[in-house]
Amino acid sequence: MAKVKSVYICSECGYESPKWYGKCPSCGEWNTMNEEIKEPVKQSASVARAVSYAPPVSIREISTTDEIRYKTGLSELDRVMGGGIVKGSLILLGGDPGIGKSTILLQICEHLGRELSILYVSGEESKRQLKLRADRLDVDSDNLYILTQTDVELICETIRRDKPDIVMIDSIQTMSLTELNSSPGSVTQVRECTNYLMRTAKSLDIPMIVVGHVNKEGSIAGPKVLEHIVDAVLHFEGDKQMSYRILRAVKNRYGSTNEIGVFEMTDKGLNEVDNPSLMLISGRPKNVSGTCIACAMEGTRPILAEIQALATATGFGNPRRMSTGFDYNRMNLIIAVLEKRAGYYFSNTDAYINVIGGLRLDETAVDLAVAMALVSSLKDVPISDDAIAFGEIGLAGEIRSVNHAQQRVNEAVRLGFKRIIVPAHNAKDIVIPSYAQVIPVKNVRQAFEAICE
Repeated sequence: MAKVKSVYICSECGYESPKWYGKCPSCGEWNTMNEEIKEPVKQSASVARAVSYAPPVSIREISTTDEIRYKTGLSELDRVMGGGIVKGSLILLGGDPGIGKSTILLQICEHLGRELSILYVSGEESKRQLKLRADRLDVDSDNLYILTQTDVELICETIRRDKPDIVMIDSIQTMSLTELNSSPGSVTQVRECTNYLMRTAKSLDIPMIVVGHVNKEGSIAGPKVLEHIVDAVLHFEGDKQMSYRILRAVKNRYGSTNEIGVFEMTDKGLNEVDNPSLMLISGRPKNVSGTCIACAMEGTRPILAEIQALATATGFGNPRRMSTGFDYNRMNLIIAVLEKRAGYYFSNTDAYINVIGGLRLDETAVDLAVAMALVSSLKDVPISDDAIAFGEIGLAGEIRSVNHAQQRVNEAVRLGFKRIIVPAHNAKDIVIPSYAQVIPVKNVRQAFEAICE
């Protein structure tokens, strides 16, 4: 009997090693080396058919006029994917448990099932469980077929035989190949199962949506190479305790990665939020210091968000800093600029930043709003309720120009803001109605003095 060989595989990058390391030599992550049994994989006849030979074709002979995108019935989801589901694509949908991944898949089945045949493969729930969820979501399509199976070879055989228009796999962590001795959800199984599904999707030109769980760090469980295999990676964000969900494209070969979709979780499933700006700023407090409205661009869509700051006297030797929804290091940089260039001292105060609604703002154009909220809390002076600010803060304390200034101003005016603080370089190109006012500023102190109560 041959001796069983074990290897250690990094769960983050897929690096293989004959011995265990506390720190992965490839990606540098700690405690990610997992032991697995390694045996040579025997290629079955079904795999051989999946990778059958195809002759090369001249690029001039390839036509793009017949490109097909399937509309999902949810405009927010279509926006994130670049216009719909591309034929022959492999899409990975990730997110925390219970955030709505399986729910949104069943919801789009109702719309897609009107004209297309759909195969829904579940490795986590029974047919009865799926039927109960479908009844709750009012999903009752004649073209929706359920398969409860975890063997990838049998699933691909079913796909080749029945040739559905769309396939949904829920989830990739429950799938397995019989040739591999490792358990489902391991690095090897997840990688090889995804490769197998990718070959099947490309050879038959059938789009597949694969659900992927996330680990405790928030990234999709499995090696990073999993994201390189698929065509698009969609990620659900948001707190499960809150009703709003944000869908973001981390990778997309068929569209932009800057677009987001906003949904609200209800007892009837996920509902689209057509006006996310109004949702994010609704219920904000009046005449309270430490709040400021920012405008961020998510792809082609301007979104207004409320930024709250709290600066209070520290009880420790070193003041505490905490940020939710905004980059922690960027917050420290803004505080340093406020102290050095503007004369607002935070050396003896704890500082906290929070973006309301579970939204994460990574754009530098929200720097000015963060600084305004911090200064407002430090001085305990409220910012005017009809004011909004956007602009990037430089290390010299200057307010630098940002792109899409006109679109940001239009969104602010549409929602009733009348005093708009903009960088001085952007002010000359902005056109606004007569009842609104654009205030150009060159530094934070000018901005704060212009709109404080």
